[in-house]
Amino acid sequence: ILARSQLQMRTCLLLPCQSSLVDWVRFASKKAGGSSKNLGGKNGSYVNALIWNFVHAGNILATQRLMRWQPGAHVGIGTNNTLYALEDGIVRFTKEVYVSAPRSTETFKVITKLPTGTVLYKTFINIVPNKQEGKFKLVGMF
Repeated sequence: ILARSQLQMRTCLLLPCQSSLVDWVRFASKKAGGSSKNLGGKNGSYVNALIWNFVHAGNILATQRLMRWQPGAHVGIGTNNTLYALEDGIVRFTKEVYVSAPRSTETFKVITKLPTGTVLYKTFINIVPNKQEGKFKLVGMF
């Protein structure tokens, strides 16, 4: 009621043709909220299946942004570097010595800056499949 009486006092000072415009003025009913900044996202998730865990074919083993782990035996890689199992079995991690191609761009960018005699290793995720003794897979109906 107080706001309406203030509006009426203001309209008395205006011309008659302008008084209808002032009737439509609204005051803010809430305080304006501030904007939030980009507060970051979730950390990258890495290994979902640990060593010695049993996985089924199609299970995701690791999601990664960069190539932290390489696909090994019975492991596939997706377009976004996601590693997944191609067969049922147990997950194993192995480290193998990495020897790069002599004329690759990685050799010129990375390996030439390392001290001589440095040995590079890459981590591979492998699946050890179950033995198929006493189990049969149905191939097709004849």
